[in-house]
Amino acid sequence: MRRAVIILVLLLNAAGASAGQGVLSGTVKDESGGIVSGASVTVRTDSGVLRQAVTGPDGQFSVETPTASGTTLVVRAGGFAEATLPITGFGRVEVVLKPASILDSVTVTPDRTEQRLADVPASVSIVDKQTIRQSPAVVSDDVLRLVPTFSLFRRTSSLSSHPTAQGVSLRGIGPSGVSRTLVLYDGIPFNDPFGGWVYWTRVPLDSVDRIEVVDSPSSDTYGNYAMGGIINVVGTKPQPRTGELRLQMGNHGSPKGDFFASDVWGKFGASVEGSYFNTDGFPIVIANERGPIDTNATVDYRNTNIKLNYSPSPRASAFFRVGYFKEERDNGKSSTFSSTGQPVPASEGQPEANDTLWKSVNGGVRLSLPDQSDLQARVFGDFETFHSNFLAVPNLVTRAVGRMTLFQEVPTTGIGTSVQWIKPLSTRHLLSAGFDLRHVDGESQEQAMDAQTGTTVLTLRNSGGQQISSGGYLQGQYWVHTNLSVTASARVDHWRNYDAHNFETSAATGLPTANNRTLPEREDTVFSPRIAALYKVTDRVSAWGSVSSGFRAPTLNELYRQFRVGTILTLANDQLGPERLRSGELGVSLLPADGLAIRSVWFDNRIENPVANVTVSGAAAAALSTACGAPGTTCQQRQNLGRTRVWGWQNDIDYRLGTDWRVGAGYMYNQARVKEFAANPALVGKFLPQVPEHRGSLHVAYTNPSVVSLSANVMFFGRQFNEDLNTGTVPGESEPGLPGYTTMEFSASRTMSKNFDVFFGVQNLFDQEYYVGLAPTTIGTPRLVNAGLRVRFAGK
Repeated sequence: MRRAVIILVLLLNAAGASAGQGVLSGTVKDESGGIVSGASVTVRTDSGVLRQAVTGPDGQFSVETPTASGTTLVVRAGGFAEATLPITGFGRVEVVLKPASILDSVTVTPDRTEQRLADVPASVSIVDKQTIRQSPAVVSDDVLRLVPTFSLFRRTSSLSSHPTAQGVSLRGIGPSGVSRTLVLYDGIPFNDPFGGWVYWTRVPLDSVDRIEVVDSPSSDTYGNYAMGGIINVVGTKPQPRTGELRLQMGNHGSPKGDFFASDVWGKFGASVEGSYFNTDGFPIVIANERGPIDTNATVDYRNTNIKLNYSPSPRASAFFRVGYFKEERDNGKSSTFSSTGQPVPASEGQPEANDTLWKSVNGGVRLSLPDQSDLQARVFGDFETFHSNFLAVPNLVTRAVGRMTLFQEVPTTGIGTSVQWIKPLSTRHLLSAGFDLRHVDGESQEQAMDAQTGTTVLTLRNSGGQQISSGGYLQGQYWVHTNLSVTASARVDHWRNYDAHNFETSAATGLPTANNRTLPEREDTVFSPRIAALYKVTDRVSAWGSVSSGFRAPTLNELYRQFRVGTILTLANDQLGPERLRSGELGVSLLPADGLAIRSVWFDNRIENPVANVTVSGAAAAALSTACGAPGTTCQQRQNLGRTRVWGWQNDIDYRLGTDWRVGAGYMYNQARVKEFAANPALVGKFLPQVPEHRGSLHVAYTNPSVVSLSANVMFFGRQFNEDLNTGTVPGESEPGLPGYTTMEFSASRTMSKNFDVFFGVQNLFDQEYYVGLAPTTIGTPRLVNAGLRVRFAGK
């Protein structure tokens, strides 16, 4: 370990040494005077020579240049507009980055490096800090619902949904509890390593700088989870002597606190951030179906992250971060049996609940090498323990009796690393390459209970294994001329499952059951290419198109862990193979007037062997599990579905009127259907569950801190189906599916003094009751009201 530290220090300091004829140095700030760390600084000469650096924690940079004449300085930082300055001599400069117009925003996610949004041949949305601050949302997924392409597996907020139902889908690709979208936090994988879902409560929302959403499939550079796109949550960087505390109180007994503090000491920077929240909760079963077992769904969470930055020179930087997260949930119903098997009121019974403890550690370096290439390397580790139990309700009409069916403990360890190298071969050629490696070890340790009272352990089951995945990519961008760029990339991934097992014994005898077995190893290799082109018709009109291929390997959760939602028991399937995707999209961006941006994108995604929850019955169900034969149980199993097609048309508009007003809208039309499934041809032509045909949003904001800041959002969601058969119907409805609905939210804030704000917000303003699931009929988040204050201080 000591030797590795010595080598790292030598690399960091050696990266700053290169010969040159002159030095251009300076500071990068924003319009308020705050420093901008981590900004990419490039010096470009007329002869095509490039020199690069990155601003340190203090916002300083220094670039050695061969000449001062005919030199241009280009500064890029995520969330700001690109700054381009002609340089006439050596010395110091101060660069002030301005807020970006829509297409001038710099994004870091699509190509894993800083680029202007207008130069990226992909569909990218940026949820900026102002939008996040003005939202009344308590959790990050509720902010992201303003992006019409974004959805969780079920309609409800993560405030009241089981973590395993929080998988994110972009454009409706493969909706299930498992994400087809790679979620990152400052470039570090954020998805649960065992199941692929996302704990949105892990995001300290008030200290998020922006969220970058890449709707386009991205397996060609990011691999496995990015088959359906990427969401990168970017945190606020350290500032000198800065602190902020936000405290609020809401209805349903819901206090929340967010905090952020940071400081910079020359080459060093440090920050601490976090949040806590708890609520008395609310019922999630519709009133006329609610029974004695039904209680409030509640959540209590807290998270803290500590980050250290070190930049020994403008050509080298490093970071280290540790994180702690704990969450406890009551899922809205309780057992009616005591631990001895005696009937008791639900208020005295054991609740259906889950809890998670997650510790994380990660770090990385970024080096500008002597050949002017950029090298970044990261390592990360996740250490998580998840507990969950599941309740059966024998009589769905009275809902008077509930019994435990299953207790689970899922310990998981995930470690990984990524390396990427980027080199501008000239002002018209950019080459990048990278490698990723990830190892996950997890096991679902289960106790299956008796079918009478749910108090006696009948079966002990340990099911799990290890998964190792690795991949490397190569990407080239070539600007044919100033109006036309072509991007080509390709990636090869290999994944392997091993040490797989389903060890099952009788609790009474200790003897193995018929299901006790060692499972075979599985592995596969996948090639994921992509080619894209972007053409700037004029300064105000650009168009792009791409075709690509991608994949996703099944998670340990899909392979080995079963679960229950209401009357539906979903079984694991250790025979699952990888999903494969072929994708195409065409898009156009328009700037018809200053401050007005319009974008329209057509997309077509064709998925082979998508993993879906498929209903099984009769002898097939009995062969899978004796539990499938329990009264009132509908049995499903995760299966490779054959083929699906998800295509549609997305549109968005953003209009900024001066510095105070902003209006935005988005709409997506989505067709997601099964195209082929030999095992059950009746599913062909059915809609994929949980994907509405129509989804959209409208956002209006007025920002004037000295007077008042106001924001109003309207979101609408069309009809969608609850399950694969497309037959379920809510009470009082004749048409199958979950009806569409519209909700509105509102927020207001005012700056009372330099260091003090007050705010007020409402989600689901008109208390719209909307349906989330069937059997029983569950509903989404009711009206949530909150108010509070924000205290901040900042040094220079």
